[in-house]
Amino acid sequence: MKLKPVSGKKLIKLLLKKGYWIRNQKGSHVHLRHTTKEPITIPNHKVVSKGTLKEIMKETGLKKEEL
Repeated sequence: MKLKPVSGKKLIKLLLKKGYWIRNQKGSHVHLRHTTKEPITIPNHKVVSKGTLKEIMKETGLKKEEL
């Protein structure tokens, strides 16, 4: 299955549902925290690049089907 383009806003909404919360934002980057996982920074862009999206998926456990 090929990765579809995803916006930063949609990615942040998905992660909020998975137990992350917004710690703060600096410019267009939103810093998220989780109680058991490492903190992560999401670029709040119209389209998140494929490489960045793959790394976010690996770190957070998101699956292609969830996007």
